[in-house]
Amino acid sequence: MTTASVLRRLSKLEARVTALTQTAPLPDAVALMELAGLTPDAWQSAVLQSQAPRILMTCSRQSGKTEVAAALALGTALHDPGALVLVLSPSLRQSQESFRRVLDLYRGVQAMPTQAESALRLELTNGSRIVSLPGTESTVRGYAGVRLLVIDEAARVADELYYSIRPMIAVSQGRILALSSPFGKRGWFYKEYAYGEGWQRVKIIAEQCPRISESFLAEERRTLPPLWFQSEYMCEFVDTIDQVFGSAFVYGAISPEVQPLF
Repeated sequence: MTTASVLRRLSKLEARVTALTQTAPLPDAVALMELAGLTPDAWQSAVLQSQAPRILMTCSRQSGKTEVAAALALGTALHDPGALVLVLSPSLRQSQESFRRVLDLYRGVQAMPTQAESALRLELTNGSRIVSLPGTESTVRGYAGVRLLVIDEAARVADELYYSIRPMIAVSQGRILALSSPFGKRGWFYKEYAYGEGWQRVKIIAEQCPRISESFLAEERRTLPPLWFQSEYMCEFVDTIDQVFGSAFVYGAISPEVQPLF
């Protein structure tokens, strides 16, 4: 064997070793959507690239907010080895649907092998876990060190549950992504959106979503009761239909000069 042939074989061997040891950079959350065949809207890309520790999204139905949550959850799990990502929804059915979006996105890109997978849990080989849970206090207690807490349909998550899950990020300094269409002027979601501090707020109405046609929206406006249309599509926190007195009337009747009786 000549020296030239030895050098050629060594060169090929070196190329193979380099190919085996080099790993492609992991896709970020925006790239995950693109690799899965989705084209992120400008607002979706902005949310996925945000570094805000608290993000509150009040978005129209079918605007693509759940896809944003799935991409951020999977992106966090990929880039933060050993991370715990919790996806909380008000019911088991909603938890299954939210987790299905995560699985669909993962299977569309296959960025990292799995260690374990179940109906509501995905564990990657880097030790990160994505766990989807229905919104009951008994199911969520016991989790700690959460890197990302996703609260889906947040306006329908009870105040008591929200307050009980906040300590999960106390030590890990994790992030919170709360997403929902409004559900009246009540509950923690409305209070945080209207008065809370430390939140990046995102509001996307139906008219800003290119996938919702003007003709469909016009039909919904004619068909639905005004309160429902304003809430579901225009992201307005309207008075609930079971209120005896409107919020403006109640707040107008409050005076700091009157002492409470008890």
